[in-house]
Amino acid sequence: MILTSLITMGFVMNVHGQKDQATGDNESVQNVIITLFDGMREADSAKVSSAFRKDVTMYTSFTSKEGDLMLEKGKLASFLKAVGTPHDQIWDERIWNTKILIDGGIAQVWTDYAFYIGEQFSHCGVDAFHLVKEPSGQWKIVHLMDTRRKNDCKINE
Repeated sequence: MILTSLITMGFVMNVHGQKDQATGDNESVQNVIITLFDGMREADSAKVSSAFRKDVTMYTSFTSKEGDLMLEKGKLASFLKAVGTPHDQIWDERIWNTKILIDGGIAQVWTDYAFYIGEQFSHCGVDAFHLVKEPSGQWKIVHLMDTRRKNDCKINE
């Protein structure tokens, strides 16, 4: 009976420990995404850069004026330059309906967004992030794909 109690207690403590780790990783992954968007609002390219691995891949999916589905590859350096170049209006990407999935050292984040330049709506879509946990324990974005559209936006106000 004592052995059964010890085994059960060990199992419960292990499950509780895994849950605590998962909660910590969830918060850490969420903080990377928050850092990215805070950096964009602050026009702080160094802050934005800290969210990404240097070998990140970036893609945008959109529909052309002719109605064709397009896929455009982006570059981190170009994105960082755009963020850090002085601009009069704040770049404000507002997110909601965020889902985070984690297994081991990989994470996936899927979130709806609306992008504003100052108070002016620009476009909406979905951001899909893949992150990896570095040996240091920090999470970094290794892949970002987003959709962009100006119509059919169900914005969470």
